[in-house]
Amino acid sequence: MMRTMLDRVTLLVMLTAVWMAGPAQAATDPGSIPFVDRSVTTDAGTYRYEVFVPAHLDKHKKSPVILFLHGSGERGDDNRAQTKNGIHLLIAQDLDHFPCVVVCPQCRADSFWTQPEMETMALKALDQSVQEFNGDPKRVYLTGLSMGGYGTWDLARQFPEKWAAIAPCCGGVAPPRRRAASPGNDQPAGAPPADPYYVAAQKVLHIPAWVFHGEADPTVPVSESRQMVALLYSLGADVKKGDLKYSEYPGVGHNSWDYAYKEKDLLPWLLSHKLR
Repeated sequence: MMRTMLDRVTLLVMLTAVWMAGPAQAATDPGSIPFVDRSVTTDAGTYRYEVFVPAHLDKHKKSPVILFLHGSGERGDDNRAQTKNGIHLLIAQDLDHFPCVVVCPQCRADSFWTQPEMETMALKALDQSVQEFNGDPKRVYLTGLSMGGYGTWDLARQFPEKWAAIAPCCGGVAPPRRRAASPGNDQPAGAPPADPYYVAAQKVLHIPAWVFHGEADPTVPVSESRQMVALLYSLGADVKKGDLKYSEYPGVGHNSWDYAYKEKDLLPWLLSHKLR
């Protein structure tokens, strides 16, 4: 059965992967993007985060909001590193007219986005920003790269009612050391563990998803994204409607975010979705 689903996703790759004439252009300097500093306090302590605020924000109108989860290399507490990869490329496509508030929390150096403390912090930073900048709860989008891609799938699984659309990049559901685990599994004691990919796919099925991965990724196997896309497709996600998209970049390694966040259709695709 899984082989059949992976054959289906091979077809999806052929249908949705972009043909690249050459490597991505040099990344835009993240320092050219004006972020504002904020902080949030949880039971575990105080964390700083950054927010991109649209140049022409109208506080009398609700704005769409993007929550961005960075990769493992940007962990820390400097409140700067988390914006150096990925999301600034999306914002820079139309800096002067970018319509979304973008919330960028920073994961602690010894932590992961899939840990409850970090997820609590990220969600509180998001909720705080929605309130401060009059964000639209019906147009909240979730994206992340690498470790943040894992966080994207995990937050989508846990809070599927919160996201109008998600865009995980070079992430997955079960890191190698935890592939026998069962996130969200309520199996009786002694029962065999459920397939974590199938459990996650059932939870996020109704959320529009555009998934990105490099075909030659040596860090996070491309099978992580292929398997999730195959399962979502087999469970009924609508490719023709654009509720499920998959872009796999031929020959690209782990750094697929330099391609994903430069996709001209990514922002319009996100904004085309809204919670009912």
